Amino acid sequence: MTKRALKRMVREGAFDAGQFEDAKVRRLPVERGWSPLGHGDNDERDQAYLKTIKPKSPGQAELLDAIDTRNLVVALGPAGTGKTYLAVAKAVEALEAGKVGRIVLSRPAVEAGESIGFLPGDMEDKLAPYLRPLYDALSDRLSMKRVRALMQEGAIEIAPVGYMRGRTLNNAFIVIDEAQNCTYVQLKMLLTRLGWHSTMVVTGDPNQSDLLPGVSGLKDVADRLEQVNDISVVRLVERDIVRHPLVASMLGVL
Repeated sequence: MTKRALKRMVREGAFDAGQFEDAKVRRLPVERGWSPLGHGDNDERDQAYLKTIKPKSPGQAELLDAIDTRNLVVALGPAGTGKTYLAVAKAVEALEAGKVGRIVLSRPAVEAGESIGFLPGDMEDKLAPYLRPLYDALSDRLSMKRVRALMQEGAIEIAPVGYMRGRTLNNAFIVIDEAQNCTYVQLKMLLTRLGWHSTMVVTGDPNQSDLLPGVSGLKDVADRLEQVNDISVVRLVERDIVRHPLVASMLGVL
C-alpha cells in the first residue's frame, strides 16, 4: 500500500488496526491537538497572517477606503499605525490581482540621528540598510523567494528618492515611505512622478523627522493637498496604533 493511499484511509477512518494480528500496529491519530489554522477563528491567533487585510481601527478603515478610491493618498500618523504595512499590502494585492504592472517603493536614504559611515559594496549594498524596512513589509506579504523573483522580473522596484527624478510611473503602485525626511522640493518631484493608471501612497509622521527643524516639507505639502478634491489626506492618531500597547502610552508622554 502506498503512503498516499494509507494517508487517505487514515483521514477517512477506514484504517482499522484490528485487521492485523500484530498488536504493535496502531491507527494514527486523526484529531490533532494543534493546527496552524487555529480553531477556525483567525482572531484567536496572535500575529495571524491574513490574506485579505482588514482594518483594526477607524483610521485604518479610512486609509484603506482612500487607497481603493483615490489615485493619490497621503497618510500621516505616529509610529505603529500601520501606514507602511497597509500601503505595501495594498500594493501587493493590486499586483497579484493584475490591476497594476509593477510596484515602486521609494524611501529617502537618511540616517536616524547618527551616521553609519562608509558602507562597502555596490549601490545596492550601500542602500540596503536604508531600504530594509520596505523589504520587511514585502516579506510579510510575500515570501523572500517570491520577492526576489519579482524584483528580477522588474515587477517590484525599490529605489531611494534621489533616483526618482525624471521618471514617469505608469501602470504602477507607488509607495513613498518616511516622507517626513523629504524636503518640500523632493516631495513635489515625487508627487509629479504619478502616471496613468497608477496609485501613489505617501506615508510619514511629521513629528518624527530626522532632518533639521523646518526642512521637512511633509506637513506643508499635506496641508496644501488637502484642499484638492481628488486627493485624500488621512490623518491617523494614537487610537489607530496597532503595535505594542506601550507604543501608544509612550507617544502620549514623549
